[in-house]
Amino acid sequence: MTLASRITGLLRDMVYARLFGASPLMDAFLVAFKIPNFLRRITGEGAFSQAFIPVVSEYKDTRSHEQVDELIAGVMGTLGLILLVVTALGVIAAPMLVLLFAPGFEQAGGRLDLATDMLRFTFPYILFISLTALGSGVLNTYGKFGVAAFNPVILNLVMLVAALGFAQHSDNPGRVLAQGVFVAGVIQLVAQFRGLHRLGLLSPPRWRWHHEGVRRIGVLMLPGIFGSSVGQIAQLLDTWIASFLISGSITWMYYAVRLAEFPMGVFAIALGTVILPGLTKHHTAQSPERFNATLDWALRLTLWVSLPASVALLVLAGPLIATINGYGQFNSNDVWMSALALMSNAAGLMGLSLVKVLAPAFYARQNTKTPVKIGMIALSIAIGFDLVVVAPYAYFGGPYPHALLALSSGIGAYVNVSLLYKHLRLEGIYKPMPGWKTLWGKAIVANLLMAVVLVVMAGPWDAWMQVGGLQRALHISECVVVGLIVYSAAWWSMGLRLSDLRHE
Repeated sequence: MTLASRITGLLRDMVYARLFGASPLMDAFLVAFKIPNFLRRITGEGAFSQAFIPVVSEYKDTRSHEQVDELIAGVMGTLGLILLVVTALGVIAAPMLVLLFAPGFEQAGGRLDLATDMLRFTFPYILFISLTALGSGVLNTYGKFGVAAFNPVILNLVMLVAALGFAQHSDNPGRVLAQGVFVAGVIQLVAQFRGLHRLGLLSPPRWRWHHEGVRRIGVLMLPGIFGSSVGQIAQLLDTWIASFLISGSITWMYYAVRLAEFPMGVFAIALGTVILPGLTKHHTAQSPERFNATLDWALRLTLWVSLPASVALLVLAGPLIATINGYGQFNSNDVWMSALALMSNAAGLMGLSLVKVLAPAFYARQNTKTPVKIGMIALSIAIGFDLVVVAPYAYFGGPYPHALLALSSGIGAYVNVSLLYKHLRLEGIYKPMPGWKTLWGKAIVANLLMAVVLVVMAGPWDAWMQVGGLQRALHISECVVVGLIVYSAAWWSMGLRLSDLRHE
């Protein structure tokens, strides 16, 4: 389902690029969509899920069905009413929110008015998706994963229909895109109802702030909100600075981030999710050897998969953007600008992936404070880079400031990884198993060979815009297949076998 979500998300981005290019309209829409997503990742799928799922799981195992139903109804009613008030305030204060997230929109291009109009339709998404996260948490607790996992696909499909079926024929396409977000939120929420009803857990929402379970969830959410805010603040600052850059900068960065997140979402996030239960089990069973072996295996697997993904994105940035986004209103200059941002994001991909693997080693030991503290240090350094390097560079007219801005998140990720790793070593939680020096040497050789082959096969980036979409797709497919063969053959010749990737 994660793969299906990423693929439909890429299709959505291809349509947006073809129809609207890197225009003031797209800049405005992306900011209007980013604001509710910023809050969603803090209150919905972030802090709320981390607090809600453990409590509802405990109720499921130790309380009656009626008490579980009462808890869910109380959380839905209490959270829903609070978010309804927040939504109303957000709609009323839309102009101020846009200026907070993208103050540069006030200067030129009419982007402030565009984003304000769209935000009044996209902001209610925070209400719908947070309640959707509640329903998904309940379904997952009861072993029903299908509907919850399909939610992002629903969002992408609805937004595709809005763009292709209505926006391109409308006098106000931005508003139609924003309305598509609103409709997608409603459908995602309603999609949970059948599963909840079949479990007998769909009672009418009630305000239950004084309910013991509801209050516990509220208390548990507070540190989670702080921790979930770390990464979002960094993204907010990037958008804040990008809003002062030339029109199109936000869009160029958006498409680059979406491509860079593809391998991370499919592999690194999934791997972090997979190893967490095992690490927790080994910690509870007081088996540090198994804990260490599991973490070491995950780190090796990340090296084998994420490093070549990073190298390939770096080498093929131009061809990939040209093949996926370089059509219609998204011209050659847009391809070049977005490719530069993708190269910056690719440079940080390994760091971001390793964070997803190292952080579960702390969560499994019920230590959430240390990753938050380290995350704050990494965030401070990323913000410092933005303010001390990127902002003056852009102010004095340096070329391609958006690419330099995209680099800051990678810098923060590597700082994060370094400190997480250092803490694990100093506490004796992780000790690298034998063979890492040899492994790194082989990884460098395999990735260099693959990079050389891809550079030769890709050729000049300008040539990609001179041929049709089918030819681009065939050529990039050849690059991917041959690159994979060269990379795999290099490892095979150096002694790696598939059995080495297995973890018992």
